[in-house]
Amino acid sequence: MIISRQDIEAQEAERLAPYAMLSRDSRGRAYAEEEHAYRTAFQRDRDRIIHTTAFRRLEYKTQVFLTTEGDYYRTRLTHTIEVAQIGRTIARALQVNEDMTEAICLAHDLGHGPFGHSGEAALNGLMAEYGGFDHNYQSFRIVEKLENRFPDFRGLNLTWEVREGILKHETEYDRSDVTDFEPDWRPTLEAQIVNYADEIAYTTADLDDGLRSGMITPQQLEDVEFWRRVAEELKLNPRQSFNDMDRHRMIRRLVGTEVSDVINAAHEQLELHEIKSVEDIRRLSHNIVRRSEEVKQLDRQLKDFLFNNLYQHWRVMRMDRKARRFIAELFEAYVNSPVILPQSVQEITQQRGLYRTVCDYIAGMTDRFALQEYNKLFNPMERV
Repeated sequence: MIISRQDIEAQEAERLAPYAMLSRDSRGRAYAEEEHAYRTAFQRDRDRIIHTTAFRRLEYKTQVFLTTEGDYYRTRLTHTIEVAQIGRTIARALQVNEDMTEAICLAHDLGHGPFGHSGEAALNGLMAEYGGFDHNYQSFRIVEKLENRFPDFRGLNLTWEVREGILKHETEYDRSDVTDFEPDWRPTLEAQIVNYADEIAYTTADLDDGLRSGMITPQQLEDVEFWRRVAEELKLNPRQSFNDMDRHRMIRRLVGTEVSDVINAAHEQLELHEIKSVEDIRRLSHNIVRRSEEVKQLDRQLKDFLFNNLYQHWRVMRMDRKARRFIAELFEAYVNSPVILPQSVQEITQQRGLYRTVCDYIAGMTDRFALQEYNKLFNPMERV
């Protein structure tokens, strides 16, 4: 028996909650396309994102540690995969559309430039008089116009709901202009899930990488309540001994605790507000997906610890300064001498303007390519 798209859509309607976004109810795409025989609209969106150049480049883009620091730390790609895994778990538990959630998860960091948030801050400063730079909005621009894979239109021609979810992605550090996507509406539950899947993934992964690197130690975490609780649950005493297996167990339990809390807190909100449809979710003045107050406070203390002890660590700050210098000097070189840009990039300046074109070009670089470009431009012994 062959399962058709119509069969999958019928299964969604039967299996998912009434407030889930069904594939067959999508507003559709900006450019009309024939539906696929075996994949729903959101499954096609997910697959198109995976096949982009921008997605592949995430393998060599920084999460916290520059990719030159070692092979075992998270990159933007492994972070994105972890976000998608957590997002699907939450979506499945709440009986909403896993495929749509996964598509937004996979696209949420496409717009990150080289060297993580250091690179983003550098580009934003350099572009201050030309519209700035925000990786979240850049992710939207990539799927909307920068990827060029189809003969009849620019971008990926994703469904309206997935594009809305990418643009309305919000975390403690991310906000975007959503003027063109029903700004008074709350995003779908699927899109809201991505916000917390992202936060859970980067907080726990950064803690894991920080411990692996030795930049933070179990002893430093003794005053972090979340850490202490999980250690007690697992009957571990990190002050006496702490090995790689203990670290794996601690991080796994932290992830599980945070995920379970988001599921339960969101479910309470769904019942409290008697949510019966997607429209009910959209009309609320706040998002349904959230943490409980208890875990919110625990997570806040953990985030503050990471900021003070990992993100501000002298080694990370050295990486930050190097990254900002690389970006600034590349940007200045390209803007002052556009003739050194590849011919294909020079041609784009006619449509986008010089500064935005240079910004897009640098934002698309991997850490490795940016360093190679830097060497070619500024090391007289390097071949160009």
